[in-house]
Amino acid sequence: MRKFNLDDLLTNIMIYWVSGCIVSSMRFYKENLQKGIGNQKHERLTVQVPTGIASFPNELLHVPQAWAQKKYTNIVSFRFMPRGGHFAALEEPELLAEDILQFIGKVEKEQLWRKKGE
Repeated sequence: MRKFNLDDLLTNIMIYWVSGCIVSSMRFYKENLQKGIGNQKHERLTVQVPTGIASFPNELLHVPQAWAQKKYTNIVSFRFMPRGGHFAALEEPELLAEDILQFIGKVEKEQLWRKKGE
């Protein structure tokens, strides 16, 4: 069963194309798939801001949490989603929104604890 129709997909693509963002949206794939993931200098830098990862089962790539923690040193939320894939916002908008909201809640709670400790 499809979660979205071809008109929805075409509309999504056209938003990128007409706004001039299609090239930057495709840059990730060109840079990483051409040289291989993990082979560029900037990939060795860590990301220290609060990070949330939602792993959808039908996504193109999956990164184990142990690997993600090497790059993203402040993972606040890492969740395996029950369904969905690369177009999660179109396929499972409720699941994605719920995950984003729980992530924001965790970050806000963490910030409150830090303020109380100051």
